[in-house]
Amino acid sequence: MDVKFRVEIDSFQKISKIDNAWSHEDYKSLLSLMGLDDGFDTMDMSELKEMCLMSLNDFKPEEAAKFVLSHLFNKEITEGKIDQLSHQMPEESMWEEYSDYFFHKRLFNAYGLLREAFNGIFTKPTGVEFNVTVHSADKDDLCVFEKAPHAPIVRLLSCGLDANEILNRLCDEQIEGDTFKESEAIIWELEKVSHSNQEVKYKIISSELWFGGLEDVSQFEAHTHADSLFKTKEN
Repeated sequence: MDVKFRVEIDSFQKISKIDNAWSHEDYKSLLSLMGLDDGFDTMDMSELKEMCLMSLNDFKPEEAAKFVLSHLFNKEITEGKIDQLSHQMPEESMWEEYSDYFFHKRLFNAYGLLREAFNGIFTKPTGVEFNVTVHSADKDDLCVFEKAPHAPIVRLLSCGLDANEILNRLCDEQIEGDTFKESEAIIWELEKVSHSNQEVKYKIISSELWFGGLEDVSQFEAHTHADSLFKTKEN
């Protein structure tokens, strides 16, 4: 059963990288792939990052991309596919174009690092970071977001987009249906900021591909439902 809400977009901005996307261990692993794995144990995060950027820049852009992709996907993609992607990345938007949505966030992070290393060259990734407040007349209706919130939130946000936006065109069956596993790949980061009796606030990071159409939206009426596995008996 669909539950109705009022949604407010509290803030909205475009981003080209995600803060803290790369860890101490990520940088060490990348340096190791590039044949540099000695003397880094005492380096702090900023030193490791600088060394990593400098080392990547010693290679051709497609060679550097191959190191980054090999680290990020760790045998999830074949060597041949990684080689193909590494040559496509400088000019194409693979964080939007790759067929598997579950790879989009990692590809976005790859672009962010490679652009720093090469002072551009690679296509500038376009993500979005926004805060929403979801209002409900009945506090019990907010329970729809308690378990596996990605699917009901994507369905909710789709109501604020035009029917011809790519999310509504590509995912119409999942939005209306009972299963939406791709929702966890569409919303890259989801943070509950606050929760009261009749409203809940979220911070969301995703691709402009999916939610760029919300940039000039301030509020809208919406409906949503949980995936069938997480629906309550009352629903």
